[in-house]
Amino acid sequence: MLDQSIQDLLSRSLKRIEAAQSPAELEAVRVDALGRKGALAAFSKEMGKLPPDERKRIGMVLNQAKQSLESSYESRERAFAADALSARLDAEWLDLTLPAPGPRRGHLHPITRIQRELEDLFGSLGFTVLDGPEVETEYYNFDALNIPATHPARDMQDTFWLDGGRLLRTHTSPVQVRGMERLGPPLRMIAPGRVFRNESVDASHEHTFYQLEGMMVDRNVSVGNLIYFMKTLLTAIFHRDVTVRLRPGYFPFVEPGFELDIQCLICGGPGCPVCKQSGWVELLPCGLVHPNVLRTSGIDPAVWGGFAFGLGLTRLVMMRYGIDDIRQLQGGDLRFLEQF
Repeated sequence: MLDQSIQDLLSRSLKRIEAAQSPAELEAVRVDALGRKGALAAFSKEMGKLPPDERKRIGMVLNQAKQSLESSYESRERAFAADALSARLDAEWLDLTLPAPGPRRGHLHPITRIQRELEDLFGSLGFTVLDGPEVETEYYNFDALNIPATHPARDMQDTFWLDGGRLLRTHTSPVQVRGMERLGPPLRMIAPGRVFRNESVDASHEHTFYQLEGMMVDRNVSVGNLIYFMKTLLTAIFHRDVTVRLRPGYFPFVEPGFELDIQCLICGGPGCPVCKQSGWVELLPCGLVHPNVLRTSGIDPAVWGGFAFGLGLTRLVMMRYGIDDIRQLQGGDLRFLEQF
């Protein structure tokens, strides 16, 4: 009886080994038949109840069944390994006669791209591109721009102060002052660059962002000249007409001062987090250069006048590409940046 049970187990297990479709199925057969708690182990325990002569005969049958199963298992295991290796070689096959791929080409960050477009635009209008230090003095960041000591812009809520009375520039206007001092009138210049504000970060505010400020100093400069250049700028950068509004605004370095807003290009007007549900985005603070600013830079305001404007490059990029969260631009997520 016991030897017949062993033969039946052998027959079933050999059929299961041949029918196995994966290494996992093959392993299941091995555990069931040859494992420590498998069927053959159970038969071995039964042999202790048999007479000595019978025990010897059944032992031989059991050993033969075990050897047969192990041989069949190993053969099938090798077949699976060979198939896996063949599939891997097919998948990883390389044609060594082909030229090696070159380095993966990168591309410009969207902020850099827009900045260069603006530099090209203003260059065609006769403007010079100037640069200046990001770590500034209090004089160039505030005093020379007619910002008094009591002005809230000097408060710690807005400015990152450093040791020795220096600070991280809060705008690129100091470059305008340096440009007037160095070049003198007549002057057309823009100053693109990175600026820093001690801001609470949200979808439309960052502590580190980019601006482009511009200035024109010449004889008989009027608000009409300012509006012309602003319209030229917006049409060139958005490649379409945009809805704008001009409203009075106070800035110590211009008089009169204006806020030029554009209708939010993300939501089209109904309101969204970028425009703070207002439908409008502050884009171009501007105005005529205050006489005190000209005078501080050694320019006679009785002879020369000018206009100045400040453009949020980062916000402009958001409007241009429909980006609804300013934090994505400097977040370092390559999945986001590779879209541009």
